Amino acid sequence: MADDRAVLVTRPEPEAQETAQRLRALGRRAILAPMLAIAPVPARLPEPGALQAVIAGSINAVRALPPAFHTVPLLAVGDATAAAARAHGFRDVRSAAGDARALAALAAATLDPSGKPLLLPTRAREGLRLAADLRARGFAVLRRIVYAAHPAETLPDPAATAFATGGIDAVVFFSASAARSFARIVRASAMAGRLGGVTAYAISEAAAAALGDLGFQAVRVAARPDQDSLLALLPPGGSNEGRGEWSG
Repeated sequence: MADDRAVLVTRPEPEAQETAQRLRALGRRAILAPMLAIAPVPARLPEPGALQAVIAGSINAVRALPPAFHTVPLLAVGDATAAAARAHGFRDVRSAAGDARALAALAAATLDPSGKPLLLPTRAREGLRLAADLRARGFAVLRRIVYAAHPAETLPDPAATAFATGGIDAVVFFSASAARSFARIVRASAMAGRLGGVTAYAISEAAAAALGDLGFQAVRVAARPDQDSLLALLPPGGSNEGRGEWSG
């Protein structure tokens, strides 16, 4: 049986809650410490009828689009984003089940480069390579900033206490942005020497690289960029009876 140390979840809300539920089902206790706060950004969007498709690289991009776009076909980077799109009311959704390159390849295989433009909703400084890849394939791409991700300044008190007392054995990272925010907090605090018994689990090589050298016991990367693959790396916990979660 694994010990009772917790998994720190750095994912933004509300997805952090869903990950905590998954961890409880695996017999693990979760401490929530979102490293990003997501907020919508007003954007001048094209008319839905002027678009061939929406290209969605994240759940947050899907959530930021108004209902008028639900009739537009949507290509999602992965299955979780596709599921979120369907839950939000999009009717025609296809998943690339991969990364940004896979998403561009799906667009090339299923859409018409000479047709109407593609809408790429994203956040500042994100989606640039995907837009360039799509344009290189002949597509007209309308990239619009529809949400912002504000990095956390500190760890929530329950997380800081758990680190100080050795109560965390794993940290999960779902994006490079969250990893960068965590690394910045660690370097500015006394935590730098407290990660030797902790393993970092990253959803991608980019997320792992964003951590830099923080002194983790190990950094492991998911075989595929999705939550199932990421959580599959974690050692199992014991019984989840009576276990809860802490949230800051």
